[in-house]
Amino acid sequence: MGKTIRLTMAQALVRHLAALRIEAPDGSLQPFCGGVWSIFGHGNVAGLGEALWQQRAELPTLRAHNEQAMAHAAIAYAKANFRRRIMAVTSSIGPGATNLVTAAALAHVNRLPVLLLPGDTFASRAPDPVLQQLEDPQAGDLSVNDCFRPVTRYFDRIVRPAQLLSALPRAVQVMTDPVLCGPVCLALPQDVQTEAFDCPEDFLHPAPLRLRRPPPDEAEFAQALALLRQARRPLIVAGGGVLYSGACKVLARLAEQRGIPVAETQAGKGSLAWDHALNLGAIGVTGSPAANALAREADVVLAVGTRLQDFTTGSHSLFAQASLLSLNVAPLDAQKWHGQALVADAQVALARLEQETGWQAEPAWRERATHAAAAWRQRVDALTTATPEPGTLPYDAEVIGAVRDSAADSPSSDVVVCAAGTLPAELHKLWRSSRPGGYHMEYGYSCMGYEIAGGLGVKLARPEAEVVVMVGDGSYLMMNSEIATSVMLGRKLLIVVLDNRGFGCIQRLQTATGGERFNNLLADCVAEGGQDVAIDFAAHARSLGAEAVHVDSLAALKPALKRARAAQRTQVIVIATTHGRTTDDGGCWWEVAVPEVSTRAEVQAAHSALQAAKAAQRP
Repeated sequence: MGKTIRLTMAQALVRHLAALRIEAPDGSLQPFCGGVWSIFGHGNVAGLGEALWQQRAELPTLRAHNEQAMAHAAIAYAKANFRRRIMAVTSSIGPGATNLVTAAALAHVNRLPVLLLPGDTFASRAPDPVLQQLEDPQAGDLSVNDCFRPVTRYFDRIVRPAQLLSALPRAVQVMTDPVLCGPVCLALPQDVQTEAFDCPEDFLHPAPLRLRRPPPDEAEFAQALALLRQARRPLIVAGGGVLYSGACKVLARLAEQRGIPVAETQAGKGSLAWDHALNLGAIGVTGSPAANALAREADVVLAVGTRLQDFTTGSHSLFAQASLLSLNVAPLDAQKWHGQALVADAQVALARLEQETGWQAEPAWRERATHAAAAWRQRVDALTTATPEPGTLPYDAEVIGAVRDSAADSPSSDVVVCAAGTLPAELHKLWRSSRPGGYHMEYGYSCMGYEIAGGLGVKLARPEAEVVVMVGDGSYLMMNSEIATSVMLGRKLLIVVLDNRGFGCIQRLQTATGGERFNNLLADCVAEGGQDVAIDFAAHARSLGAEAVHVDSLAALKPALKRARAAQRTQVIVIATTHGRTTDDGGCWWEVAVPEVSTRAEVQAAHSALQAAKAAQRP
């Protein structure tokens, strides 16, 4: 038996995390865990808190103001690092733990790694029930942490210190697995955190981690190549897997050599530079007219690293006529919607396809794609540099253009962060990303409140970048406390709040499906005896330590943005916008359930339109 050292379970956990290294693309080693977000409570302060204090020089501990927000920050950190690095998150045993559940679901949906370390009740049960403990009359071993089971990729409860020796490496393996990658949870009973055991010294010196790149099966590859050789009008749909595998350069070469246009999903935006001649822009419900028009005429769609969710496929109606070839490291995603599967790492498989001859897009298809892409770039210029009509509020496209053009040289060093509401549609169409990672959208879960916390995680991962958080007033009100954390940590964010006085995006969906305006805009929610509220977002942000201003026009926004970029502290700029206008160009059908029976003629018409549109779905 090798040498051992007497440590508590928490001390062994923290020292293992602090020692973990992962191989970077250039072959160098870097810390795998960038730090531990923690809000201490009686379930983790004495055990894990003491261990983190001991290792504070090697493994930073960061304090936040909201458990869900700090998990969002950790998830954004992993996304900004293309899933190569993680952060851990610890909370107390009760509401602190359950506050993490939404973030766990977000990470699961988006296939992003995060290590959740919630405190748990006593394994000994000697003092049960303790403060915040859930008691179930039918299951004595149940705690609130069991809520994590369906929203994590791996769950374990450490009831003896030595169990950590297998549980923690398993959790790390899941977070670094290209297929299983997602959130993991190790529930830590507070007494077990403090119990000592003879920890093998080897556990404190783990081997470096290396991400695997699964190659394609030869038979699948031959079938995929045969399909591509038949294609005359191929289209590549680039998803998040292109970014996570580091396949952007080979994607660009392949598109250029074979004359294949590329359209980008929300997660895949930035796979190809915005001004690349064959970049058609965004695809799907929030897509550009160039991408969606060619998607409807393509004979083969090569979907790379995308899970083909409804916004990408127009609820499976957008390219239903095409043969679908899905290149994905995850078999579940590669086999969706009766497509031909090519299960492999995106970079490896695209490099193999690049070497094969005998397949090329028709010259006319390439020419059409380059003209469509160029026309869309010109249209984006027009939309984002327009001036609002006198007496009208600006809309999102005009604000996006002002933010983009406020960069001193170019916005290429910006990272824009967003998640929910109208802005994801406008940004998907109109934001210009010159490099991988310049567009950071959480649109798998589309979680309101992710934006500011996520921006903080991005800033921790990319301190050299100008991190621009664009957020609606609804999301801002849901979660804003990490403005104070950004000030406390000295991590400047540039936050632009677009105030359209409520949930404007859902109000439009409500009326589009035949419903009456109801319960969305603030003005429609004033109860009898109540009064309309006037929220001073700038004053609120200043109370959290930021420097903040409210601007009353697009003209005033532009100099305010330049001043904000020159500042050192977190900046918040608030501007009133209209909820009634969006960019009409592009887009496609999206299936939203409409009541089959209603007294409203508008609902009846919307239901009839739904039934007609469903006929175009991929069977």
